[in-house]
Amino acid sequence: MNLTLNSKVALITGGSRGIGAAAVRMFVAAGAKVVFNYQAAKAQAEDLMRECGAGNCRAVQSDLSTTEAAKQLVSSAISVFGRLDILVANHGIWPSEDAPIDRMSEEQWHRTIAVNLDSVFALVKHSVGQMKKQGGSSSGSAAGHIVLVSSTAGQRGEAFHCDYAATKGALISMVKGLSTELARDRIYINSVAPGWVDTDMSATALNDPPTREKIFRAIPLGRVGTPEEIAGPILFLCTPYAGFITGEVFNVNGGAVLVG
Repeated sequence: MNLTLNSKVALITGGSRGIGAAAVRMFVAAGAKVVFNYQAAKAQAEDLMRECGAGNCRAVQSDLSTTEAAKQLVSSAISVFGRLDILVANHGIWPSEDAPIDRMSEEQWHRTIAVNLDSVFALVKHSVGQMKKQGGSSSGSAAGHIVLVSSTAGQRGEAFHCDYAATKGALISMVKGLSTELARDRIYINSVAPGWVDTDMSATALNDPPTREKIFRAIPLGRVGTPEEIAGPILFLCTPYAGFITGEVFNVNGGAVLVG
């Protein structure tokens, strides 16, 4: 099986580190042209762009906390490579400090919603507009692929992190509704839902021995995932091998959702 994306152009958000960076590498290796954004990790973004080659990969600074920033990022991706075939909405924030609902600040709630949900709405809106303009081939190939990165928290919730869980659950609902809405346009939309993954975002929890032990006990495979183990399914869902899959939640969590 050869998972190729030759001539395809992908926008991958949160691409400078972790799951996003792994996805950028895999998509470029599969033959795609990739635009990815970073917020503050400029050095990592530039290193990744050099690694993949500027002719194949471009980094764009963008703080995806507003719908306007998301709109501009889609426009930037189109201007770089002339089209857009794939959107991978991977960015997001997870406030690491536990916040009981009666003590969670409105500021935290609104910022998590803005970054994790509002910006994804705008990314999807403007990406779909471009994909519809381009259309698919006469042979019936896909006009576009969209993958929204959710979480096990979006399916079973997460105590003391209801803001994060709410946004990730909303992404799954978006996928379910948009899959039927966009099917007639041959635009596929799916979700990949990771559990715990060894990334910067989860480092605070994983570096705390009691918390780490608790996390490992809840995962049947007994370990956390790697960024590459999440990026692989994302890539698969954007290839012709996933040509009969839309509206699905692809769980990649070591079996953790089974014991939630």
